[in-house]
Amino acid sequence: MAGSRLEKLGTVFSRVRDLMQSRVIKPEAKPVWYDVYQASPPKMDPLYVKPCSHRLRTKKETVPEIFYSEDEIRARFYEQYGTGPRVLDLSKPYFVSTCQRFVEKYEELRSKCELKESSLFEETGKALLAEGVILRKRGALPVPAESRNPVLELKLIDMLAEQQSRRPKRFWDELLVPHSALGCFSRCDWISASLVDCVRSVKSQ
Repeated sequence: MAGSRLEKLGTVFSRVRDLMQSRVIKPEAKPVWYDVYQASPPKMDPLYVKPCSHRLRTKKETVPEIFYSEDEIRARFYEQYGTGPRVLDLSKPYFVSTCQRFVEKYEELRSKCELKESSLFEETGKALLAEGVILRKRGALPVPAESRNPVLELKLIDMLAEQQSRRPKRFWDELLVPHSALGCFSRCDWISASLVDCVRSVKSQ
């Protein structure tokens, strides 16, 4: 038998060779390329490769969501205060953003006192205000005086007084008092009133 003549089985050379061995093709009628192919065969036989019938199923890689407990504090901070009064300075390697300071102060107050999440969030803003960080809410009303915790305000005032006692006292330190001790007055109003009192005392002398 000369074998199958289907082009998908074997190569052209193997089919011609089988036909010559079975004397279907005479030696003098062999193709001109037969001797060349036999003398220098290719490195890889040109076989017909049947394409893969089934598709490879690619496994969908799902990246798990990484969520930390501090993310809730950061999300609420950015919702109420935005990015804060200071612009993020990425040129400094040890730059601490206002949001990060808020998170650290929040964790510190939560470890020291037992308050609700809503009250603790407001008291953290007051604690940062006592340290000189002014936070402005975006389109929100100021916190009413009735919702303030007087015990925590006294602690914040004591903490501020202790910090001021450790450094040399300057003449304008008396004008910079914590916001919680001013009641409904702002810091600018307090400074203006103090300057007016100083001018009046000088004139009276």
